[in-house]
Amino acid sequence: MTALNRVPSLIGRAGTASALTIAVVGGSLVVPGLAGQAEAASPAKKALKVAASKKGSPYAWGATGPNRFDCSGLTLYAYKKAGKKLPRTAAQQYNRTKRVSASNRKLGDLVFFHSGRNVYHVGIYAGKGTIWHSPKSGDVVRKAKIWTKSVWYGRVA
Repeated sequence: MTALNRVPSLIGRAGTASALTIAVVGGSLVVPGLAGQAEAASPAKKALKVAASKKGSPYAWGATGPNRFDCSGLTLYAYKKAGKKLPRTAAQQYNRTKRVSASNRKLGDLVFFHSGRNVYHVGIYAGKGTIWHSPKSGDVVRKAKIWTKSVWYGRVA
């Protein structure tokens, strides 16, 4: 569907008083007050999409992409592509994020796996109890269920 074909629908959503403010500019439809999906995506959701796009990339200890990753290398890479800077290791990333409760977690939040006080793994929350992560040597970037209750959540500011 072209932008011009969507004009009647958008006019209906914008209201007749706003119909005069709808314009086609440079081949793109511009409607004041309606942001495009790409513009509206938060850095967290962008990072989540980047991580998902790396599905099947092999694990390599110390790798930060673009074709191989370790766990924190994947989160670092994904957030860098989303315009946010993170430190290198999972523990450093944990220390740089805002704590979030499990009940307040959102898509794109970081999920930190820990043993006692030591963070040993990180992934990106993908909803419904799943994460995108780069698990271990011999494995690949994939979506997986969170397998333990020993996790903390962090939000990248």
